[in-house]
Amino acid sequence: MKEMIISNLKEVHNRISNACKLSGRNVSDVQLLLATKTVPADKIRIAIEAGETLIGENKMQELRDKDLELKGLDIERHFIGHLQTNKIKEVLRYASCIQSLDRLNLAEELDKQLQKEGRNLDIFVQVNTSFEASKFGLLPHEVISFLREIKKYDTLNVQGLMTIGLLDAEKEKMQPSLRLLRKVRDEIDAEGIENIQKLRLSMGMSQDLELAVTEGSNIVRIGTSIFGNRFLGKEIWNENIAE
Repeated sequence: MKEMIISNLKEVHNRISNACKLSGRNVSDVQLLLATKTVPADKIRIAIEAGETLIGENKMQELRDKDLELKGLDIERHFIGHLQTNKIKEVLRYASCIQSLDRLNLAEELDKQLQKEGRNLDIFVQVNTSFEASKFGLLPHEVISFLREIKKYDTLNVQGLMTIGLLDAEKEKMQPSLRLLRKVRDEIDAEGIENIQKLRLSMGMSQDLELAVTEGSNIVRIGTSIFGNRFLGKEIWNENIAE
């Protein structure tokens, strides 16, 4: 198991490096996030001990349950799943960044809790660039007005935009949804919204990693290519299937 994970990590880093070379980007501009939904803590530990420092969880319960086994390790944990307002307090115990802010009432409730705790939080705004009903996120044309609204919440540090692109066997069909997130970011830059600039892009998974890097991704969220498909009872979880 250890050898497989380490070998897979090397392969993923090679994919990132090659994609950066082909697109004329510096490899240091692209960060690998381990997508660890349903991945046991012992497997995550192997990747961390191999040098990885960033993990992302989709479920509050998994953040909590794995905390004891991962405590003390030099890692940063992001929450990358759909966040319910009644789970905010507990998620904030473990996550240093939420990549799935997608509605005003969530921003308001996050701000209330963060004010109580006297701290700030990094966030990414989730955008539905594939226009699929099965996916969460703001529509692209809603993002600028949303950013203007949440500017009033001083506890929220807007770091970037996140999307789950359209996944298809044909690359030509996948690329537009990734390119669209970059376009939204460029439009935000042109607006010159105070304290919201140079936003990072979180996009790209095992299937579309190279396309995402080509389109400017700064964080790629990889699980399957590192840990393999994960079993959930009779089903197999694949990160490429949106919740």
